[in-house]
Amino acid sequence: MTYCLLRSKTAVAASLLWLLGGCAVGPDFHHPADMKAERYTEKPMPNVMPQADGISQQLSPETRIPREWWKIFHSPALDALVRNALNGSPTLDAARATLIQAREDLASETGYELPQVDLSTTAQRQRFTNAGFGGNAPPNIFNLYNASVKVSYGIDIFGGLRRQIESQKAQVEYENYQYQGASLALSANVVTAAVTEASLRGQIKATKEIIASEEKQVDIVEHQLALGGVAKSDLLLQEGQLAQSRASLPPLEKSLSQVRHQLAVYVGKTPMDAKLPEIELDELRLPENLPLSLPSELARQRPDIRAADALLHEASAQVGVATANLYPQISLSANLGSQSNAFPNLFTGRTGIWSISGNLLQPIFHGGSLNAKKKSAVAAYDKALAQYRVTVLQSFQNVADVLRALESDAATLNARTDAESSSREALDLVRKQFGLGAANYLSLLAAERQYQQNRIGVIEARASRMTDSAALFQALGGGWWNEDKNGEASND
Repeated sequence: MTYCLLRSKTAVAASLLWLLGGCAVGPDFHHPADMKAERYTEKPMPNVMPQADGISQQLSPETRIPREWWKIFHSPALDALVRNALNGSPTLDAARATLIQAREDLASETGYELPQVDLSTTAQRQRFTNAGFGGNAPPNIFNLYNASVKVSYGIDIFGGLRRQIESQKAQVEYENYQYQGASLALSANVVTAAVTEASLRGQIKATKEIIASEEKQVDIVEHQLALGGVAKSDLLLQEGQLAQSRASLPPLEKSLSQVRHQLAVYVGKTPMDAKLPEIELDELRLPENLPLSLPSELARQRPDIRAADALLHEASAQVGVATANLYPQISLSANLGSQSNAFPNLFTGRTGIWSISGNLLQPIFHGGSLNAKKKSAVAAYDKALAQYRVTVLQSFQNVADVLRALESDAATLNARTDAESSSREALDLVRKQFGLGAANYLSLLAAERQYQQNRIGVIEARASRMTDSAALFQALGGGWWNEDKNGEASND
Protein backbone atom coordinates (compact mmCIF):
# COMPACT_ATOMS: atom_id res chain seq x y z
CA MET A 1 0.00 0.00 0.00
CA THR A 2 1.23 3.44 -0.91
CA TYR A 3 0.50 6.52 1.12
CA CYS A 4 0.22 10.17 0.16
CA LEU A 5 2.62 11.96 2.52
CA LEU A 6 2.06 15.35 4.04
CA ARG A 7 5.21 17.34 3.10
CA SER A 8 4.31 20.89 4.01
CA LYS A 9 5.28 22.55 7.26
CA THR A 10 2.12 24.49 7.79
CA ALA A 11 -1.57 23.64 7.57
CA VAL A 12 -2.15 26.32 4.92
CA ALA A 13 0.60 25.05 2.64
CA ALA A 14 -0.60 21.49 3.15
CA SER A 15 -4.12 22.46 2.18
CA LEU A 16 -2.90 24.04 -1.07
CA LEU A 17 -0.91 20.96 -1.95
CA TRP A 18 -3.82 18.62 -1.35
CA LEU A 19 -6.22 20.82 -3.31
CA LEU A 20 -3.88 20.99 -6.29
CA GLY A 21 -2.87 17.35 -6.21
CA GLY A 22 -6.27 15.89 -5.41
CA CYS A 23 -4.63 13.14 -3.36
CA ALA A 24 -6.27 11.28 -0.49
CA VAL A 25 -4.49 10.04 2.61
CA GLY A 26 -4.44 6.36 3.39
CA PRO A 27 -3.57 3.34 1.26
CA ASP A 28 -4.39 3.08 -2.44
CA PHE A 29 -5.98 -0.33 -2.87
CA HIS A 30 -4.35 -3.02 -4.98
CA HIS A 31 -5.99 -6.38 -5.63
CA PRO A 32 -4.11 -9.32 -4.11
CA ALA A 33 -1.95 -11.32 -6.48
CA ASP A 34 -3.51 -14.40 -8.03
CA MET A 35 -2.76 -17.75 -6.48
CA LYS A 36 0.25 -19.25 -8.25
CA ALA A 37 -0.63 -22.91 -8.78
CA GLU A 38 -0.27 -25.15 -11.80
CA ARG A 39 -3.18 -27.39 -10.84
CA TYR A 40 -5.84 -27.89 -8.19
CA THR A 41 -4.99 -31.39 -7.00
CA GLU A 42 -1.85 -32.84 -5.46
CA LYS A 43 -1.43 -35.22 -8.39
CA PRO A 44 -2.36 -34.39 -12.00
CA MET A 45 -5.92 -35.19 -13.02
CA PRO A 46 -6.53 -37.29 -16.13
CA ASN A 47 -8.05 -35.33 -18.99
CA VAL A 48 -10.59 -38.10 -19.54
CA MET A 49 -12.41 -39.78 -16.69
CA PRO A 50 -12.90 -43.56 -16.73
CA GLN A 51 -15.86 -44.60 -18.84
CA ALA A 52 -18.90 -45.61 -16.84
CA ASP A 53 -22.48 -46.32 -17.85
CA GLY A 54 -21.40 -45.80 -21.47
CA ILE A 55 -20.22 -42.20 -20.84
CA SER A 56 -16.69 -40.89 -20.44
CA GLN A 57 -16.45 -37.34 -19.10
CA GLN A 58 -13.68 -35.09 -20.38
CA LEU A 59 -12.08 -32.16 -18.55
CA SER A 60 -11.18 -29.27 -20.83
CA PRO A 61 -9.88 -25.75 -20.06
CA GLU A 62 -11.34 -24.65 -23.40
CA THR A 63 -14.87 -25.61 -22.41
CA ARG A 64 -16.81 -22.43 -21.76
CA ILE A 65 -18.94 -22.23 -18.62
CA PRO A 66 -22.44 -21.18 -19.73
CA ARG A 67 -24.35 -18.74 -17.59
CA GLU A 68 -27.33 -21.11 -17.47
CA TRP A 69 -25.06 -24.09 -16.85
CA TRP A 70 -27.86 -26.36 -15.59
CA LYS A 71 -29.14 -26.70 -19.15
CA ILE A 72 -26.30 -29.12 -19.88
CA PHE A 73 -28.45 -31.82 -18.23
CA HIS A 74 -30.98 -31.39 -21.09
CA SER A 75 -34.05 -31.64 -18.86
CA PRO A 76 -36.95 -29.25 -19.53
CA ALA A 77 -38.37 -30.07 -16.09
CA LEU A 78 -35.08 -29.17 -14.40
CA ASP A 79 -34.81 -25.96 -16.44
CA ALA A 80 -38.29 -24.94 -15.29
CA LEU A 81 -37.43 -25.66 -11.66
CA VAL A 82 -34.30 -23.53 -11.71
CA ARG A 83 -36.06 -20.72 -13.57
CA ASN A 84 -38.93 -20.71 -11.07
CA ALA A 85 -36.48 -20.68 -8.17
CA LEU A 86 -34.52 -17.73 -9.58
CA ASN A 87 -37.76 -15.83 -10.11
CA GLY A 88 -39.55 -16.75 -6.89
CA SER A 89 -36.99 -17.39 -4.13
CA PRO A 90 -37.40 -14.97 -1.19
CA THR A 91 -33.75 -15.59 -0.30
CA LEU A 92 -32.71 -14.23 -3.68
CA ASP A 93 -35.18 -11.37 -3.32
CA ALA A 94 -33.51 -10.42 -0.03
CA ALA A 95 -30.06 -10.46 -1.65
CA ARG A 96 -31.34 -8.33 -4.52
CA ALA A 97 -32.91 -5.81 -2.13
CA THR A 98 -29.67 -5.61 -0.13
CA LEU A 99 -27.79 -4.81 -3.34
CA ILE A 100 -30.25 -2.04 -4.20
CA GLN A 101 -29.91 -0.66 -0.68
CA ALA A 102 -26.12 -0.54 -1.03
CA ARG A 103 -26.41 1.28 -4.36
CA GLU A 104 -28.71 3.90 -2.87
CA ASP A 105 -26.39 4.33 0.11
CA LEU A 106 -23.60 5.00 -2.39
CA ALA A 107 -25.75 7.58 -4.16
CA SER A 108 -26.38 9.34 -0.85
CA GLU A 109 -22.64 9.39 -0.06
CA THR A 110 -21.77 10.69 -3.53
CA GLY A 111 -24.17 13.60 -3.09
CA TYR A 112 -21.94 15.09 -0.40
CA GLU A 113 -19.22 15.74 -2.98
CA LEU A 114 -21.33 18.63 -4.31
CA PRO A 115 -22.35 21.82 -2.49
CA GLN A 116 -25.43 21.42 -0.31
CA VAL A 117 -28.21 23.94 -0.98
CA ASP A 118 -31.14 24.43 1.41
CA LEU A 119 -34.10 26.81 1.34
CA SER A 120 -35.42 28.11 4.63
CA THR A 121 -38.50 30.24 5.27
CA THR A 122 -39.88 31.38 8.60
CA ALA A 123 -42.75 33.51 9.78
CA GLN A 124 -43.18 34.57 13.40
CA ARG A 125 -45.24 36.98 15.48
CA GLN A 126 -43.41 38.44 18.46
CA ARG A 127 -44.19 40.63 21.49
CA PHE A 128 -41.29 42.77 22.69
CA THR A 129 -41.00 45.01 25.76
CA ASN A 130 -38.08 47.10 27.02
CA ALA A 131 -39.11 46.78 30.66
CA GLY A 132 -36.13 44.50 31.26
CA PHE A 133 -33.87 47.41 30.28
CA GLY A 134 -35.61 49.99 32.56
CA GLY A 135 -37.86 51.42 29.88
CA ASN A 136 -41.50 52.39 30.28
CA ALA A 137 -42.59 52.10 26.68
CA PRO A 138 -45.64 49.95 26.05
CA PRO A 139 -45.06 46.44 24.61
CA ASN A 140 -44.56 46.26 20.89
CA ILE A 141 -46.11 43.44 18.85
CA PHE A 142 -44.75 42.86 15.36
CA ASN A 143 -44.38 40.24 12.63
CA LEU A 144 -41.06 38.99 11.20
CA TYR A 145 -40.67 37.14 7.90
CA ASN A 146 -37.49 35.52 6.69
CA ALA A 147 -36.56 33.67 3.48
CA SER A 148 -33.01 32.52 2.79
CA VAL A 149 -30.94 30.10 0.76
CA LYS A 150 -28.01 28.40 2.49
CA VAL A 151 -25.10 26.95 0.51
CA SER A 152 -22.54 24.83 2.35
CA TYR A 153 -19.57 22.88 1.09
CA GLY A 154 -17.02 20.76 2.85
CA ILE A 155 -13.60 20.95 1.19
CA ASP A 156 -12.33 17.37 1.05
CA ILE A 157 -8.66 18.35 1.30
CA PHE A 158 -7.33 15.11 2.72
CA GLY A 159 -9.74 12.80 0.92
CA GLY A 160 -11.79 11.53 3.86
CA LEU A 161 -15.02 11.85 1.91
CA ARG A 162 -13.47 10.30 -1.19
CA ARG A 163 -12.24 7.36 0.86
CA GLN A 164 -15.71 6.99 2.39
CA ILE A 165 -17.25 6.91 -1.10
CA GLU A 166 -14.58 4.43 -2.16
CA SER A 167 -15.57 2.28 0.80
CA GLN A 168 -19.23 2.45 -0.15
CA LYS A 169 -18.44 1.51 -3.75
CA ALA A 170 -16.61 -1.53 -2.45
CA GLN A 171 -19.69 -2.36 -0.36
CA VAL A 172 -21.82 -2.24 -3.52
CA GLU A 173 -19.37 -4.60 -5.21
CA TYR A 174 -19.55 -6.92 -2.21
CA GLU A 175 -23.35 -7.03 -2.25
CA ASN A 176 -23.31 -7.60 -6.01
CA TYR A 177 -21.06 -10.63 -5.62
CA GLN A 178 -23.15 -11.80 -2.69
CA TYR A 179 -26.16 -11.68 -4.98
CA GLN A 180 -24.32 -13.57 -7.71
CA GLY A 181 -23.21 -16.13 -5.13
CA ALA A 182 -26.75 -16.52 -3.83
CA SER A 183 -28.02 -17.09 -7.39
CA LEU A 184 -25.31 -19.68 -8.01
CA ALA A 185 -25.95 -21.47 -4.72
CA LEU A 186 -29.70 -21.49 -5.34
CA SER A 187 -29.41 -22.95 -8.83
CA ALA A 188 -26.90 -25.57 -7.60
CA ASN A 189 -29.16 -26.49 -4.68
CA VAL A 190 -32.12 -26.92 -7.01
CA VAL A 191 -30.11 -29.16 -9.34
CA THR A 192 -28.79 -31.23 -6.43
CA ALA A 193 -32.26 -31.58 -4.92
CA ALA A 194 -33.75 -32.54 -8.30
CA VAL A 195 -31.09 -35.22 -8.85
CA THR A 196 -31.65 -36.47 -5.31
CA GLU A 197 -35.37 -36.67 -6.03
CA ALA A 198 -34.71 -38.62 -9.22
CA SER A 199 -32.39 -40.95 -7.33
CA LEU A 200 -34.98 -41.58 -4.62
CA ARG A 201 -37.63 -42.28 -7.23
CA GLY A 202 -35.31 -44.82 -8.83
CA GLN A 203 -34.59 -46.43 -5.47
CA ILE A 204 -38.30 -46.55 -4.61
CA LYS A 205 -39.12 -48.13 -7.98
CA ALA A 206 -36.37 -50.72 -7.57
CA THR A 207 -37.45 -51.47 -4.00
CA LYS A 208 -41.07 -51.97 -5.07
CA GLU A 209 -39.99 -54.34 -7.83
CA ILE A 210 -37.89 -56.27 -5.34
CA ILE A 211 -40.86 -56.43 -2.95
CA ALA A 212 -43.12 -57.68 -5.74
CA SER A 213 -40.57 -60.35 -6.65
CA GLU A 214 -40.23 -61.46 -3.03
CA GLU A 215 -44.02 -61.58 -2.63
CA LYS A 216 -44.17 -64.00 -5.54
CA GLN A 217 -41.38 -66.00 -3.93
CA VAL A 218 -43.37 -66.19 -0.68
CA ASP A 219 -46.39 -67.48 -2.61
CA ILE A 220 -44.22 -70.18 -4.16
CA VAL A 221 -42.78 -71.23 -0.80
CA GLU A 222 -46.26 -71.35 0.74
CA HIS A 223 -47.36 -73.64 -2.07
CA GLN A 224 -44.28 -75.81 -1.57
CA LEU A 225 -44.94 -75.95 2.17
CA ALA A 226 -48.50 -77.07 1.55
CA LEU A 227 -47.14 -79.90 -0.59
CA GLY A 228 -44.56 -80.80 2.04
CA GLY A 229 -41.62 -79.83 -0.14
CA VAL A 230 -40.08 -77.30 2.30
CA ALA A 231 -39.94 -76.74 6.01
CA LYS A 232 -41.85 -74.07 7.90
CA SER A 233 -38.56 -72.37 8.70
CA ASP A 234 -37.95 -71.75 4.98
CA LEU A 235 -41.23 -69.88 4.72
CA LEU A 236 -40.42 -67.83 7.81
CA LEU A 237 -37.03 -66.88 6.36
CA GLN A 238 -38.62 -65.75 3.11
CA GLU A 239 -41.31 -63.77 4.93
CA GLY A 240 -38.59 -62.13 7.07
CA GLN A 241 -36.73 -61.05 3.94
CA LEU A 242 -39.97 -59.64 2.49
CA ALA A 243 -40.67 -57.72 5.71
CA GLN A 244 -37.15 -56.30 5.66
CA SER A 245 -37.59 -55.10 2.07
CA ARG A 246 -40.95 -53.54 2.91
CA ALA A 247 -39.40 -51.76 5.91
CA SER A 248 -36.83 -50.08 3.62
CA LEU A 249 -39.57 -48.42 1.54
CA PRO A 250 -41.07 -45.86 4.02
CA PRO A 251 -37.73 -44.12 4.75
CA LEU A 252 -37.19 -43.65 1.01
CA GLU A 253 -40.68 -42.21 0.58
CA LYS A 254 -40.10 -39.95 3.57
CA SER A 255 -36.85 -38.64 2.08
CA LEU A 256 -38.57 -38.06 -1.26
CA SER A 257 -41.28 -35.97 0.40
CA GLN A 258 -38.70 -33.93 2.29
CA VAL A 259 -36.71 -33.23 -0.89
CA ARG A 260 -39.84 -32.05 -2.68
CA HIS A 261 -40.74 -29.86 0.29
CA GLN A 262 -37.26 -28.30 0.06
CA LEU A 263 -37.70 -27.72 -3.66
CA ALA A 264 -40.97 -25.94 -2.91
CA VAL A 265 -39.10 -23.58 -0.59
CA TYR A 266 -36.48 -22.96 -3.28
CA VAL A 267 -39.18 -21.83 -5.74
CA GLY A 268 -40.87 -19.69 -3.08
CA LYS A 269 -44.01 -21.79 -2.69
CA THR A 270 -45.65 -23.95 -0.06
CA PRO A 271 -45.55 -27.71 -0.73
CA MET A 272 -49.28 -27.63 -1.53
CA ASP A 273 -48.98 -24.79 -4.07
CA ALA A 274 -45.62 -25.59 -5.64
CA LYS A 275 -46.93 -28.01 -8.33
CA LEU A 276 -43.46 -29.43 -8.88
CA PRO A 277 -42.67 -31.73 -11.80
CA GLU A 278 -41.62 -35.31 -11.10
CA ILE A 279 -38.09 -35.88 -12.35
CA GLU A 280 -36.74 -39.33 -13.22
CA LEU A 281 -33.04 -40.14 -13.31
CA ASP A 282 -33.23 -41.36 -16.91
CA GLU A 283 -34.52 -37.92 -17.97
CA LEU A 284 -31.22 -36.29 -17.01
CA ARG A 285 -28.28 -36.41 -19.40
CA LEU A 286 -24.84 -36.52 -17.86
CA PRO A 287 -22.57 -33.81 -19.39
CA GLU A 288 -19.66 -35.33 -21.28
CA ASN A 289 -17.55 -32.15 -21.59
CA LEU A 290 -16.73 -30.48 -18.28
CA PRO A 291 -14.97 -27.11 -17.87
CA LEU A 292 -11.76 -26.83 -15.92
CA SER A 293 -10.71 -23.21 -15.55
CA LEU A 294 -7.07 -22.46 -14.92
CA PRO A 295 -6.18 -21.93 -11.24
CA SER A 296 -5.11 -18.37 -12.04
CA GLU A 297 -8.64 -17.62 -13.28
CA LEU A 298 -10.50 -18.97 -10.26
CA ALA A 299 -10.20 -15.78 -8.19
CA ARG A 300 -11.86 -13.79 -10.98
CA GLN A 301 -14.71 -16.27 -11.39
CA ARG A 302 -15.94 -17.33 -7.98
CA PRO A 303 -18.38 -14.86 -6.40
CA ASP A 304 -17.19 -15.64 -2.86
CA ILE A 305 -13.59 -14.72 -3.74
CA ARG A 306 -14.71 -11.54 -5.49
CA ALA A 307 -16.85 -10.69 -2.44
CA ALA A 308 -13.87 -11.22 -0.12
CA ASP A 309 -11.80 -8.97 -2.40
CA ALA A 310 -14.48 -6.26 -2.17
CA LEU A 311 -14.45 -6.47 1.64
CA LEU A 312 -10.68 -6.08 1.54
CA HIS A 313 -11.09 -2.98 -0.62
CA GLU A 314 -13.66 -1.59 1.81
CA ALA A 315 -11.30 -2.15 4.75
CA SER A 316 -8.50 -0.41 2.85
CA ALA A 317 -10.69 2.63 2.21
CA GLN A 318 -11.67 2.78 5.89
CA VAL A 319 -8.00 3.11 6.78
CA GLY A 320 -8.00 6.24 4.61
CA VAL A 321 -11.11 7.56 6.35
CA ALA A 322 -9.55 7.06 9.78
CA THR A 323 -6.32 8.71 8.59
CA ALA A 324 -8.15 11.73 7.16
CA ASN A 325 -9.85 12.30 10.52
CA LEU A 326 -6.44 13.13 11.98
CA TYR A 327 -6.07 16.17 9.71
CA PRO A 328 -7.88 19.53 9.51
CA GLN A 329 -11.40 19.67 8.10
CA ILE A 330 -12.51 22.81 6.26
CA SER A 331 -16.06 23.81 5.39
CA LEU A 332 -17.55 26.91 3.77
CA SER A 333 -21.10 28.21 4.03
CA ALA A 334 -23.04 31.19 2.70
CA ASN A 335 -26.52 32.52 3.36
CA LEU A 336 -28.45 34.80 1.03
CA GLY A 337 -31.95 35.92 1.87
CA SER A 338 -34.42 38.58 2.83
CA GLN A 339 -35.95 39.69 6.12
CA SER A 340 -38.90 42.02 6.73
CA ASN A 341 -41.64 42.71 9.22
CA ALA A 342 -44.16 42.88 6.40
CA PHE A 343 -44.62 40.01 3.99
CA PRO A 344 -45.24 42.20 0.87
CA ASN A 345 -41.87 43.89 1.49
CA LEU A 346 -39.98 40.61 1.96
CA PHE A 347 -38.34 40.63 -1.49
CA THR A 348 -37.76 44.36 -1.96
CA GLY A 349 -34.30 45.75 -2.41
CA ARG A 350 -33.78 46.98 1.15
CA THR A 351 -34.58 43.71 2.93
CA GLY A 352 -31.71 41.63 1.58
CA ILE A 353 -29.35 39.92 4.05
CA TRP A 354 -26.29 37.72 3.49
CA SER A 355 -23.47 36.06 5.33
CA ILE A 356 -20.33 34.08 4.43
CA SER A 357 -18.43 31.93 6.86
CA GLY A 358 -15.63 29.42 6.88
CA ASN A 359 -14.80 26.77 9.44
CA LEU A 360 -11.52 25.03 10.15
CA LEU A 361 -11.53 22.09 12.55
CA GLN A 362 -8.13 20.80 13.61
CA PRO A 363 -8.15 17.85 16.00
CA ILE A 364 -5.73 18.58 18.86
CA PHE A 365 -6.53 16.26 21.75
CA HIS A 366 -9.00 13.39 21.75
CA GLY A 367 -7.37 11.15 24.31
CA GLY A 368 -5.75 9.04 21.61
CA SER A 369 -9.10 7.90 20.20
CA LEU A 370 -8.40 9.03 16.62
CA ASN A 371 -5.07 7.20 16.49
CA ALA A 372 -6.70 4.16 18.05
CA LYS A 373 -9.40 4.20 15.39
CA LYS A 374 -6.76 4.31 12.67
CA LYS A 375 -4.92 1.35 14.22
CA SER A 376 -8.24 -0.46 14.48
CA ALA A 377 -8.89 0.18 10.77
CA VAL A 378 -5.44 -1.18 9.90
CA ALA A 379 -6.14 -4.30 11.98
CA ALA A 380 -9.49 -4.69 10.22
CA TYR A 381 -7.66 -4.57 6.89
CA ASP A 382 -5.24 -7.26 8.05
CA LYS A 383 -8.19 -9.36 9.14
CA ALA A 384 -9.91 -8.91 5.77
CA LEU A 385 -6.70 -9.90 3.99
CA ALA A 386 -6.41 -13.08 6.06
CA GLN A 387 -10.06 -13.91 5.39
CA TYR A 388 -9.49 -13.36 1.67
CA ARG A 389 -6.62 -15.86 1.74
CA VAL A 390 -8.79 -18.37 3.59
CA THR A 391 -11.55 -17.97 0.98
CA VAL A 392 -9.10 -18.57 -1.87
CA LEU A 393 -7.60 -21.63 -0.19
CA GLN A 394 -11.02 -23.10 0.54
CA SER A 395 -12.03 -22.48 -3.07
CA PHE A 396 -9.03 -24.45 -4.32
CA GLN A 397 -9.93 -27.21 -1.87
CA ASN A 398 -13.52 -27.16 -3.14
CA VAL A 399 -12.46 -27.61 -6.77
CA ALA A 400 -9.92 -30.29 -5.87
CA ASP A 401 -12.50 -32.23 -3.85
CA VAL A 402 -14.99 -32.15 -6.72
CA LEU A 403 -12.41 -33.25 -9.30
CA ARG A 404 -11.37 -36.23 -7.23
CA ALA A 405 -15.03 -37.00 -6.54
CA LEU A 406 -15.76 -37.12 -10.27
CA GLU A 407 -12.86 -39.49 -10.80
CA SER A 408 -14.07 -41.66 -7.93
CA ASP A 409 -17.70 -41.53 -9.14
CA ALA A 410 -16.83 -43.16 -12.45
CA ALA A 411 -14.83 -45.91 -10.76
CA THR A 412 -17.59 -46.44 -8.17
CA LEU A 413 -20.30 -46.64 -10.83
CA ASN A 414 -18.26 -49.20 -12.78
CA ALA A 415 -17.72 -51.30 -9.68
CA ARG A 416 -21.37 -51.18 -8.66
CA THR A 417 -22.56 -51.93 -12.20
CA ASP A 418 -20.30 -54.99 -12.29
CA ALA A 419 -21.52 -56.02 -8.85
CA GLU A 420 -25.16 -55.65 -9.92
CA SER A 421 -24.59 -57.72 -13.06
CA SER A 422 -22.79 -60.43 -11.12
CA SER A 423 -25.38 -60.53 -8.34
CA ARG A 424 -28.21 -60.74 -10.88
CA GLU A 425 -26.58 -63.72 -12.57
CA ALA A 426 -25.91 -65.30 -9.18
CA LEU A 427 -29.52 -64.79 -8.10
CA ASP A 428 -30.86 -66.37 -11.31
CA LEU A 429 -28.54 -69.34 -10.81
CA VAL A 430 -29.47 -69.84 -7.15
CA ARG A 431 -33.17 -69.65 -8.00
CA LYS A 432 -32.75 -72.41 -10.58
CA GLN A 433 -30.73 -74.48 -8.12
CA PHE A 434 -33.31 -73.95 -5.43
CA GLY A 435 -36.06 -75.08 -7.78
CA LEU A 436 -34.11 -78.27 -8.39
CA GLY A 437 -33.40 -78.75 -4.68
CA ALA A 438 -29.68 -78.11 -5.12
CA ALA A 439 -29.62 -74.92 -2.97
CA ASN A 440 -31.15 -74.07 0.39
CA TYR A 441 -33.13 -71.02 1.39
CA LEU A 442 -30.25 -69.34 3.14
CA SER A 443 -28.35 -69.23 -0.15
CA LEU A 444 -31.39 -67.86 -1.97
CA LEU A 445 -32.02 -65.16 0.62
CA ALA A 446 -28.37 -64.09 0.61
CA ALA A 447 -28.41 -63.84 -3.19
CA GLU A 448 -31.63 -61.77 -3.14
CA ARG A 449 -30.29 -59.44 -0.49
CA GLN A 450 -27.03 -58.90 -2.35
CA TYR A 451 -28.80 -58.15 -5.61
CA GLN A 452 -31.13 -55.66 -3.91
CA GLN A 453 -28.22 -53.74 -2.37
CA ASN A 454 -26.25 -53.66 -5.63
CA ARG A 455 -29.21 -52.52 -7.71
CA ILE A 456 -29.90 -49.57 -5.45
CA GLY A 457 -26.17 -48.89 -5.24
CA VAL A 458 -26.05 -48.39 -9.02
CA ILE A 459 -28.82 -45.80 -8.79
CA GLU A 460 -27.01 -43.95 -6.01
CA ALA A 461 -23.74 -43.99 -7.97
CA ARG A 462 -25.40 -42.56 -11.08
CA ALA A 463 -26.98 -39.79 -9.02
CA SER A 464 -23.69 -39.01 -7.30
CA ARG A 465 -22.02 -38.60 -10.69
CA MET A 466 -24.75 -36.12 -11.65
CA THR A 467 -24.53 -34.05 -8.47
CA ASP A 468 -20.74 -33.91 -8.53
CA SER A 469 -20.87 -32.70 -12.15
CA ALA A 470 -23.16 -29.88 -11.00
CA ALA A 471 -20.84 -29.22 -8.06
CA LEU A 472 -17.94 -28.64 -10.47
CA PHE A 473 -19.84 -25.88 -12.25
CA GLN A 474 -20.61 -24.30 -8.89
CA ALA A 475 -17.01 -24.65 -7.68
CA LEU A 476 -15.74 -22.87 -10.79
CA GLY A 477 -18.12 -19.93 -10.37
CA GLY A 478 -21.11 -20.93 -12.46
CA GLY A 479 -20.52 -18.66 -15.48
CA TRP A 480 -22.30 -15.62 -14.01
CA TRP A 481 -19.92 -13.32 -15.89
CA ASN A 482 -21.25 -14.54 -19.25
CA GLU A 483 -24.13 -12.24 -20.10
CA ASP A 484 -25.56 -14.44 -22.85
CA LYS A 485 -28.31 -16.88 -22.00
CA ASN A 486 -26.96 -19.78 -24.04
CA GLY A 487 -27.39 -22.95 -22.04
CA GLU A 488 -24.90 -25.01 -24.05
CA ALA A 489 -21.19 -25.24 -23.39
CA SER A 490 -19.17 -24.07 -26.36
CA ASN A 491 -18.02 -27.52 -27.34
CA ASP A 492 -20.83 -29.61 -25.94
